[in-house]
Amino acid sequence: VIPSMRSLTAEEYVEAFKTFLDHSTEHQCMDEFNKEEMPNIMAGLGNGKSTINVLGVGSGTGEQDLKMIRILQAAHPGVFIDNEIVEPNPQHVAAYKELVNQAPDLQNVSFIWHQMTSSEYEQQVKEKGTHKKFDFIHMIQMLYRVEDIPNTIKFFHSCLDHHGKFLIIILSDSSGWASLWKKYRHCLPSTDCGHYVTSSSITEVLKRLGLEYRVYEFPSGWDITECFVEGDPVGGLMMDFLTGTKNFLGTAPSGLQRQLQEALCQPECSSKKDGRIIFSNNLSMIVVES
Repeated sequence: VIPSMRSLTAEEYVEAFKTFLDHSTEHQCMDEFNKEEMPNIMAGLGNGKSTINVLGVGSGTGEQDLKMIRILQAAHPGVFIDNEIVEPNPQHVAAYKELVNQAPDLQNVSFIWHQMTSSEYEQQVKEKGTHKKFDFIHMIQMLYRVEDIPNTIKFFHSCLDHHGKFLIIILSDSSGWASLWKKYRHCLPSTDCGHYVTSSSITEVLKRLGLEYRVYEFPSGWDITECFVEGDPVGGLMMDFLTGTKNFLGTAPSGLQRQLQEALCQPECSSKKDGRIIFSNNLSMIVVES
């Protein structure tokens, strides 16, 4: 009996995600954005205040957060940074705290972690009835895990102070994910609602809400060659991450496996480089004005 297909648990997701990061240029792509666009974006924050309030939503293990905080420090020397984090995964929170403990250059930054989902945080804020305002809010690659995307965006946008900015990083419509999801999402176990989303869905929401925004597109690739090597453990984890499914190659019907592997080789998903198969993981950085 073939065990049935099921979606990844939080722990399994962390393991599959690590394989993805190790073989993709996701973080290098964000570094490019940080280098080219972030200093300008950060320079306009705070409006001369002595404390700049930052909120990271779904911050994971914090590497990207700390890079952005350092850019903010460089743009506003001597200003105090009050950084709050909303992150449900306890392993991620622990790793983030460890990263902060090892960083000697964050003296004028305070950290508060809320180990909860974005909707739990929203509920908590609404129950308290007091609205803390933030100068910079960011959601990096996290809206896939949100049930009600329009309301989530609307709520967090309402947490922005005047002259604040809201950064959403999400997969681009030009990425391989977009074509893969269009064709195959109905064959895969349903993950958390709202899982299959790319930049155009987000900009449509922003338009409906009447918000001003700007989109920056940055190329990124993911070497998925191991997905096609039978019995390769790394390839197995990659397929799990691609499909959101635990042990996809061991539980999916062989016809679906074959279709998916064929789809992954199509030009709208991947390109070949030096005999390797590089999946398009292009990102859209959407900067929303307050």
